[in-house]
Amino acid sequence: MKYIQLNALFLILVFWASCGGQNQTTVLKDTNKSETKDVIISNAPSYIVRTVIQDRKGNIWMASWEGIIRYDGKSFTNITSKVTSARFFSVLEDRKGNFWFGTIGSGVYYYDGSSFKNFTTKDGLLNNEVTSIYEDKKGNIWFGVSGGLSRYDPSQAVGKSLLTGQAGFRNFIIDENVINEDWTGKTFPNRQPISINTIIEDKTGKLWIGTRGDAFTYDGKKFTALTNNDGKTFKNVWGIVEDRKGNIWFGDDGLWRYDPSAALKTGSSSFTKLSEKGVLSILEDKKGNIWTSSVVGRSSELLRYDAKSLSNMIPFSNIKPTVTIVSDGIDNAFFGILEAFDGSIWIGSGSGVYRYDGKTFTNFKSKESQK
Repeated sequence: MKYIQLNALFLILVFWASCGGQNQTTVLKDTNKSETKDVIISNAPSYIVRTVIQDRKGNIWMASWEGIIRYDGKSFTNITSKVTSARFFSVLEDRKGNFWFGTIGSGVYYYDGSSFKNFTTKDGLLNNEVTSIYEDKKGNIWFGVSGGLSRYDPSQAVGKSLLTGQAGFRNFIIDENVINEDWTGKTFPNRQPISINTIIEDKTGKLWIGTRGDAFTYDGKKFTALTNNDGKTFKNVWGIVEDRKGNIWFGDDGLWRYDPSAALKTGSSSFTKLSEKGVLSILEDKKGNIWTSSVVGRSSELLRYDAKSLSNMIPFSNIKPTVTIVSDGIDNAFFGILEAFDGSIWIGSGSGVYRYDGKTFTNFKSKESQK
């Protein structure tokens, strides 16, 4: 059931796109009894915000279906409003301080602070639906797209600069339970392409890839379907994160932890299931707490599992979160989660963006949506 709920979430996004969206009334319930307030600011997002990041200067960037929106602590600015009307799903700041914006249907945009460059299938990108972006330790940019992955190697760009040259892409196609490099130029097998939900690289250099089908790992040579101790694959993984101890946390039909040290011990279980609640997004904060967002029935939840309780956990004990924030209505689902430099938690949702500082839950609303 939870697999169906999370899988249906992508369909909800598509439904919103076809309907044009509507202003929503949000009802928040917080177990900590925190104050809830509305802050009305020009250009604040009022529609779907799928991904939220913070750049090295402290600005908050949002991939929204209204555009790429930047918040500098005082005001919101739509960076792409004069460039494209595309709906954005993902955003990344690379090691050089440049930005990559993934869209649904218009490929990826590169932004160096002054100029934009749009990469599409005509430039070698596997698909123009870009649902996730990640930079690995070597500086390669990975684009999770509908149907597989595209890896961009900056050293392979032809021309004087990225903005004028042809990008060097290597493409990898998902074919049911395997991922293979595309050497033929064939875009997809004759079936519905599977989307990439998330990509991370662990401390050993291995990539972890969550998809709407099976989850995979990649050691630089081979993609391997991720399997539990009983040999079953993990499906519909939306969020993956590596904690400070090197454990991998992810969610499919519940919240899981993979302990690489246990995997090396005979008779030890490397996978531990903490909760039956499905996971959409996940992060570890500076204190070692684990935050997740989840869709439960017709509601959306933001959950915090405290570090102390996690260290004392019993496998399959269905551990309880210490903070639960509920948003009534699946049309206001919580998506991406970010911990900012000041420790506040930012949440992208179906109706804009929120900030939670442990005491106050702030709902940023656009002046345009109040008219």
